[in-house]
Amino acid sequence: MSAPLLEVSNLQMHFPVREGLFLRARAFNRAVDGVSFTINPGETLGLVGESGCGKSTLGRCITRLYTPTGGSIRFAGQDITHMRPRTLRPLRQDIQMIFQDPMESLNARHTVGDILEEPFIVHRIGDRIWRRKRVAELLNIVGLPARSATRFPFEFSGGQRQRIGIARAIALNPRLVICDEPVSALDVSIQSQILNLLVDLQREFNLAYLFIAHDLAVVKHVSDRVAIMYLGKIVETAPSETLYREASHPYTQSLIAAIPVPDPHRRAAREVLRGDVPSPINPPQGCSFHPRCPRAEPQCSEAEPELAPLTGAHAAACHLLARSG
Repeated sequence: MSAPLLEVSNLQMHFPVREGLFLRARAFNRAVDGVSFTINPGETLGLVGESGCGKSTLGRCITRLYTPTGGSIRFAGQDITHMRPRTLRPLRQDIQMIFQDPMESLNARHTVGDILEEPFIVHRIGDRIWRRKRVAELLNIVGLPARSATRFPFEFSGGQRQRIGIARAIALNPRLVICDEPVSALDVSIQSQILNLLVDLQREFNLAYLFIAHDLAVVKHVSDRVAIMYLGKIVETAPSETLYREASHPYTQSLIAAIPVPDPHRRAAREVLRGDVPSPINPPQGCSFHPRCPRAEPQCSEAEPELAPLTGAHAAACHLLARSG
């Protein structure tokens, strides 16, 4: 078996909350609080959780848009956690990102051709003639005509703009792409087209994906493994089929129960979670999910459970599961 392409170990990203005249850090927003996982070449890891759980922050740490406050990130065997910008620059070709909002992530003042040429200019790859030819190739790969290069982002639909964002992400032939909710801003009919495009590109170029989403139904058919994130921590991880068939953590079970059933005559058994997601500035003691868990016991508010193996590659962080095992 090949070595992991990406290794994230006990990663932390704590943002200081500054107050007072001298803006001293009075508290910390624990957006990512001890996350560990690996991604192999050509593999897709789905990362799922509610809004505000730290998924996007984690993605930005891996691309080093943020510098983590703790833990480590190893890419292709190199520790990039605190790598200096000049040393990191060549590796940025291998780690790219697709953003959630295709309109906000594209420069409205630049033509599509300028947007897709920019990565080559920044990394000093090719001359102007070669770059223009490569732009036409990229547009063809994502299903857009070559004449799109002379138009501006606002002239395209949401799905077409996301195709442009995908073309920019694969321009430098990366090995890992962080997909930060790439279909959540699109119509349902367009979502499947973009998902199929991502799957086709993965097969053609052997890409590895970290696919971030808040909807388990979206990642079901594109992920090899799925990790469930809650309040800055991973609470369950398993191969995709195993997770949907044998979800063990109460939070994962509630997310699966919330997936719409495509049958008007069938009602899904849903266990509605009480309360809201706690603040990452002042997280609850013990298990972070216990204030909303329908099966919480006294132990859950006293000690934090560890992410422990259940069977095979299936692991979960829950006191009740550890006791039953």
